[in-house]
Amino acid sequence: MNILVSLLGSTLDNHGRGEGRWGVWRPSVALAMQEELHFDRYYLLYQPDFRALCRRVEEDIRTCSPDTEVIAEAIAFRDPWDFGEVYSKLYDFSREKNFSAEEHDYYIHITTGTHVAQICLFLLNESHHLPGKLIQTQPTRRNCARGSFTVIDLDLSRYDLLAQRFAVERDNDLDFLKSGIATRNARFNGLIETIERVAIRSTEPILLTGPTGAGKSQLARRIYELKKMNGQLKGSFVDVNCATLRGDQAMSGLFGHKKGAFTGAVSDRAGLLKAADGGILFLDEIGELGSDEQAMLLRAVEEKRFLPLGSDREEGSSFQLICGTNRDLNAEVAAGRFRSDLLARIDLWSFELPGLAERREDIEPNLEYELNRYAEKSGKRVTFNREARKRFLEFALAPGNAWPGNFRDLNAMVTRMATLASGGRIDLETVNREIARASGRHPDAEPDAGLASLLGADYAVRYDLFDLAQLKKVVEICRQSKTLAEAGKKLFAVSRRNKSSSNDSDRLSKYLARFGLDFRTL
Repeated sequence: MNILVSLLGSTLDNHGRGEGRWGVWRPSVALAMQEELHFDRYYLLYQPDFRALCRRVEEDIRTCSPDTEVIAEAIAFRDPWDFGEVYSKLYDFSREKNFSAEEHDYYIHITTGTHVAQICLFLLNESHHLPGKLIQTQPTRRNCARGSFTVIDLDLSRYDLLAQRFAVERDNDLDFLKSGIATRNARFNGLIETIERVAIRSTEPILLTGPTGAGKSQLARRIYELKKMNGQLKGSFVDVNCATLRGDQAMSGLFGHKKGAFTGAVSDRAGLLKAADGGILFLDEIGELGSDEQAMLLRAVEEKRFLPLGSDREEGSSFQLICGTNRDLNAEVAAGRFRSDLLARIDLWSFELPGLAERREDIEPNLEYELNRYAEKSGKRVTFNREARKRFLEFALAPGNAWPGNFRDLNAMVTRMATLASGGRIDLETVNREIARASGRHPDAEPDAGLASLLGADYAVRYDLFDLAQLKKVVEICRQSKTLAEAGKKLFAVSRRNKSSSNDSDRLSKYLARFGLDFRTL
């Protein structure tokens, strides 16, 4: 069933008198004259003062389309230019009819009525209270009475050009959140896509979890900058490390204080929540907050109100909260160190950022990013020579390299190498010294050539020193022995004497296999 909702046009629908009215364009009647359209039901909304005009238009609609059921609905507007009143009355109409787009096809006519009424119909259609498609009519010279019509579908994804523009804009937003880094990790890219949608559409708290150095602070700032670019924020980005807040200083720092509230409070202080009004408050390491601060923060997030220390008057601040932590807050709740109600409030949008070791394919593009950052800060452009770059990436991508400090480690390594680079080029020697430093060896100490040839140049970051010391002795014995059995007898002599080992060769083979080695290739 096709159902039309239209407002009676007190001016446009009142054109013409007698038989002459059929020669002029009247929007409400013209809709019933369209050969390509047929409406089974026609809701004609009118103001009571125009009841006579409504009856005349009703009759003319039935004349043009006898099969159309015309339902005239009176809606009284005290002031048809009062947006609040008009929207409220049209909203009530939509709720009363309980239109269902799944059962029928709906058209909302937006040509008649005041501009305010047309805007209200548009908004109700966009919010699906009046579902369906918009229809717009206009007069034409060829058939002046019938005119023409245009159907507008607010599903903008149907419009190819608009869809392309939205796609480009979204790609730009994603690129911005990733600081322009062409990241390759599928999990991280999917995470950023979700964060972009949430950042643009929501003002609810966001919780960023993940290991230290995974980029939580930087991402929080990029979310702020993205929202500000889109005109969604007017306030500042306030970055707070909760691990630095203790005692009265924590309360005072967050919520402010009045002069004399405690020893040392020599003047009023607004507090960081107030500073974030209209912007974003980023609480890094939120798991470090004390219980009293947690309780006050919960109220501030829910009610946008808080009480500064020493004050009997509440302050207000409307901010979006982003929290960061490397702790398991559910475990903290279980241990009684974190409020369950606060966690429930800040955990609506929770995103776990993977560490660098889980995003090894992103190391190479991040390497370029770190070099660019160094250039911006120092004013000096530095690059790797080919051999040095290859060597560093071998080290960086090695499975045994855990990157415990994540991007902070990468930034520190690049900064050191770039600073020591001669002539703006990082050479192999500089890279090897940095790898030695990262591997826990003295930079001037020579690597073990024997183990390096067997296990790879990055062996020192993949195996514990304990295992390497043992393996070095085992390899030495194997190389001195003619057969696997002979090496096994030497290595497990005590076990043989005590009869605690029955197959020395098998035992030795399994040990070497742990390192990907075979006796025949030693």
